[in-house]
Amino acid sequence: MANVERESINFKLPKTLTNALRSAARERNTTATDLVILGLHHVLGQVPGTANSLEFRLQELETQFSQVASGIEPRVESGVDENLKERLSQCELKLEGIALRLAQIEGAISLLAQRSSTNSRRQSFNYHPPQMKLEAYMGENLAKRLGIDSATLEREQKNQSSQDFERWSRSKDPGSVGWRFGDDGLYHPIK
Repeated sequence: MANVERESINFKLPKTLTNALRSAARERNTTATDLVILGLHHVLGQVPGTANSLEFRLQELETQFSQVASGIEPRVESGVDENLKERLSQCELKLEGIALRLAQIEGAISLLAQRSSTNSRRQSFNYHPPQMKLEAYMGENLAKRLGIDSATLEREQKNQSSQDFERWSRSKDPGSVGWRFGDDGLYHPIK
């Protein structure tokens, strides 16, 4: 988060809530304070004199995207506008790319801030940006991600065993993620 003057304040919370907060902070590789700040931003909105983190702004964009998508999906499913389905899948891919790029930028900013600190001795800093959770993809979306056409994706999926397809898709994926075809007709990421 940006350098904003902070004030210490004490709250008495139920132990189960504090345990959940600490656990969520560990999972996200952040601090409980930063999670509380994110929660307050979510409830209060923009407060003058505070700066939004990239993670908070990304969360706002995802919320707005979900609202737009929920208004479009019923029309797409009913067949009103097939072009919207294509545009929605392109937006999903672009949003994922933006999220990954924002995480890289946030990591670079943190690294630069660490290097410019006034400490005389060098400190090592390993930044691990938050990982985006990949969702299941339709065939045409996965084909775009892998840089191939839908026909090639279907052919490879049908002609290979599930392990071979996972290995093949991992070699094509920009994030080295393997993919498996599910019973629901979607491709699911395999770590």
